[in-house]
Amino acid sequence: MERPGATTMRGNPMTLVGPELKPGDAAPDFSVVDSSLKPVTLADTAGHVRIVSVVPSLDTPVCDAQTKRFNEAAASLPGIDILTVSMDLPFAQKRWCGAFAVDKVKMLSDHKDASFGSNYGTLIKDLRIESRAIFVIDRNNRVSYAEYVKEVADHPNYEAALQAARNAFAATA
Repeated sequence: MERPGATTMRGNPMTLVGPELKPGDAAPDFSVVDSSLKPVTLADTAGHVRIVSVVPSLDTPVCDAQTKRFNEAAASLPGIDILTVSMDLPFAQKRWCGAFAVDKVKMLSDHKDASFGSNYGTLIKDLRIESRAIFVIDRNNRVSYAEYVKEVADHPNYEAALQAARNAFAATA
């Protein structure tokens, strides 16, 4: 499934591959790798409320700020896991985290198969990178919040995502 013009980069329309998820949808499975090159799937993250922060590349200003923002928020969100997904190689993710002391979010690379991007509708077909998005997935693997940021260079609504995660946690606590 392709969604032409679903996002823009510097005002230029881009095509996203995959569905547009909405609250209430079942969270699709995915296969990504962590910093130790270990495969990670939806089932591997199950049992917790998760914020999934999707960024095009950590080495860009908004992605850098977004990942640092969620790393800071993690301290006040016990019981909520924060995952950052990008096409960056695991080695680059690990280097970036070390350089900025980012240690509370779990970094996941979609570089190998692009299955996260294809299944969550964040894969920019034209560039084979992720579009900026935020998902909150509850303990029952349901999407409780989904934000596809229209312009890749814009920030997501951090407060809305954090509140959605708190609400999902409270609903199943």
